[in-house]
Amino acid sequence: MQRYFVSIKREDIEDQVKITGDDVHHISRVMRMKENEPLIICTLDGYTAKGLIQKITDDFVMVDRLSWIKSSSELPVHVTIASGMPKGDKLEYIIQKGTELGAKEFVPFNATRSIVKLDQKKIKNKVVRWNKIAKEAAEQSHRSLVPMVEKPLSFEELIEKASNYNYKIVAYEEESKQGEAKKLHQIISTIEKDQSLFVLFGPEGGFTEKELEILKENGFISCSLGPRILRAETAPLYLLSAVSYYLELMR
Repeated sequence: MQRYFVSIKREDIEDQVKITGDDVHHISRVMRMKENEPLIICTLDGYTAKGLIQKITDDFVMVDRLSWIKSSSELPVHVTIASGMPKGDKLEYIIQKGTELGAKEFVPFNATRSIVKLDQKKIKNKVVRWNKIAKEAAEQSHRSLVPMVEKPLSFEELIEKASNYNYKIVAYEEESKQGEAKKLHQIISTIEKDQSLFVLFGPEGGFTEKELEILKENGFISCSLGPRILRAETAPLYLLSAVSYYLELMR
C-alpha cells in the first residue's frame, strides 16, 4: 500500500488529513489512484494511519476514515550519521541506504581533509535533493519518519550539534589496526530505548590528529568497525546494521 508523509502532527488531525505538494501528482498521475482507494499516511511526529481517499484535486488529496496503526518500523534509538563530505554521489547512497536501515538524521560536514568543497550557491539545491532522496527511501522502506538531512556543517558546528547526545562515537580505522573491538559493542549494549547516538565518519582522507584530539576532548569515543577497512559509503551502513541487529533482533 502506498505511503505518504504529511507535515502535521497527530494531535492536530481530527477526522481528515490533507496531502499537498509533489505527492498530489504522484497519487493522481503516477499511481492513478481514485476516490475510496486506501493508502497510508505518516505524521510529522512518527504516527501512521490507514485511510481512504475522499477527494482528489489539482492542489490536494483529502484522506478520511483514518485508522491508526500501533506498530512502528523505527529503530528504538535515535541514530545520527555525520559524514565528512565524500566524492561523487556517495553521500546520496549513504542517505538512501541509511534511511532504509533506520537512521534518524544525516549531517554532512567539512573536515580538513575533505576532498569535496561545495559551492555555496549549490548547497541549497543539494540539500533539497538529499532530503527528497531520504523521503523516497522512507516511503519505500515503510518508515514512520523521514530522516532530516542538514546542510553541510563546519567542524566547529558539528561539535556543537553533537553536544546534547547521550553517546558520541567516531569511527577510526587506527583502532581496528590495533585490534580494538570492544568499545562499539559496549556502547550498543548499554544504550537504552529512545536515547541518542551520534556517529562520526571521516572523509576519504581521514581525520587529522588535531581533529581527533578535539573530538576526544568533547566526549567522542574512538571506535573500531571491525578488522577490515571500510569505504566512506560502507562504514555508516555497517554501523546501522550492527545497531539494528543488536537492538531489534537480539533484545
